[in-house]
Amino acid sequence: MHHRSHRECHERRHARDEFGFGGRHMGGRHHGRGGWRGGRVFDHGDLRLVILQLIAEKPSYGYEIIKAIEEKLAGAYSPSPGVVYPTLTMLEELGFARVSASEGGKKLYEITPEGVSHLADNKPAVEAVFQRIAEVNAARGGGPAPQILRAMENMRMALRLRLSRGPLSDEQIRRITAALDNAATDIEQS
Repeated sequence: MHHRSHRECHERRHARDEFGFGGRHMGGRHHGRGGWRGGRVFDHGDLRLVILQLIAEKPSYGYEIIKAIEEKLAGAYSPSPGVVYPTLTMLEELGFARVSASEGGKKLYEITPEGVSHLADNKPAVEAVFQRIAEVNAARGGGPAPQILRAMENMRMALRLRLSRGPLSDEQIRRITAALDNAATDIEQS
């Protein structure tokens, strides 16, 4: 069994980059949908607090939470569904969140009184992580507009969902191709 020295663990745990995210390089290239080269975006427990705060502000579906985090970080990071949905389940199991409505497999999450209390008990940590998020957002002011990133993801998802429903007719192929070509032309000319 490998043991690290106390000092080595302490240094790794408290290492910060320019934005205060432990061991992360927020200015680097995005690697995959939910991560970065060099580590995770949030420290342990940060994402749980961020999601809980977001649903405290407005009951939301998982997809809305992903988009809200992406927009708050000015497109610098988009958490994967494989991270967000298990976190929502954990918050539900802890009694901090509950499903208030369900529609076609989509669950609307809202905070519980226990969740409100948990946020209050962790107010300094919540404020600190949202301060770091605000700093990333400010530093990325010239980056891609979150609205464009959201629209790109919507297009990608619409295509993926439509193609997963089965074979396309010649007419459907023609219409989808025309829509994509028209969108590309409009973007090039904007």
